[in-house]
Amino acid sequence: MSQPDSPEVPALFVVTGAGPVGWTVAEQLATAGHRVRVLTRSGSGPAHPRIEKVAVDVSDPAQLGGLFRGAKAVFHCIHGSQYSARVWGEELPGAEQTVLAAAGEAGAVVVFPESLYSYSEPERPMTEEGPREAQGGKRGIRTALLKARAASATDTVSVVAGDFFGPRVRGAHAGERMVKPVLAGKYLLVIGNAGLPHSFTYVPDLAAAMIRAAQDPVLWNRVWHAPTGPALSQRQIAAAFAAAAGVRAPRVVAIPGRALRMMGMFSPGTRELAETLYQFERPFVMDSRASEAALGLQPTPLTEAAAATVAWWGDQER
Repeated sequence: MSQPDSPEVPALFVVTGAGPVGWTVAEQLATAGHRVRVLTRSGSGPAHPRIEKVAVDVSDPAQLGGLFRGAKAVFHCIHGSQYSARVWGEELPGAEQTVLAAAGEAGAVVVFPESLYSYSEPERPMTEEGPREAQGGKRGIRTALLKARAASATDTVSVVAGDFFGPRVRGAHAGERMVKPVLAGKYLLVIGNAGLPHSFTYVPDLAAAMIRAAQDPVLWNRVWHAPTGPALSQRQIAAAFAAAAGVRAPRVVAIPGRALRMMGMFSPGTRELAETLYQFERPFVMDSRASEAALGLQPTPLTEAAAATVAWWGDQER
């Protein structure tokens, strides 16, 4: 366990990856007055005087020892380079074991963002105590990663989120495939059933939960849920973006599951997407109330979260 920080020296936190989660975690930590070291292959990350950006391959153990030294926590926010079960299996387990070993030597807890993929009874509301034994494909890989973290000698925390939305979220169901058509006044194409309840998590709420969990050893070595508001249908969250932008709610066109599965016979990318159709052909709902109580956090109101999302996309367009 890391030693208490000197009052004169801000705590050091390490963030691996600068996607929407890693970027937001780093920004929130720096804004709170902490020192942050962001590790990416390209050396990218937020511009802030308290953020040090380092270009490094975090799957290389030889490069991590010195970079983790003195860190209070490591936020491992790297995802697979492709949305593919094969790529996930090749890249993620080894990288996680490398980070866990280096963090263990440094005495730092490792905090992971996690998905709902491993839940093996997704047809009912998913809670922190629900079974996470899903097998096969990307779901099975997430199950294996969670088991490996639980077996590690290094302290860990996994914080589960629903589908992402928010600033910097691009490759998600409520990312650019949804927000850009809404802002442009075009029809919206979604998968499955557009009217079923589905849990969407605002990325700044996930980042806040990860940071809170890192700072209290009582919260370590278990799975928590990021604060997540009431489940929304794809039609409802699109309407929230439209209201925030002051435009008309879009016409929503849903691609039936059988059509997507047929397309997947000829397109590897579509086939990977079709694997998650179960999330959109039935209600797919997570319950974060127990975690909210334990972490002392609440989800950001939808109107506020939608407004921030739309504002960020407006800045990108300009």
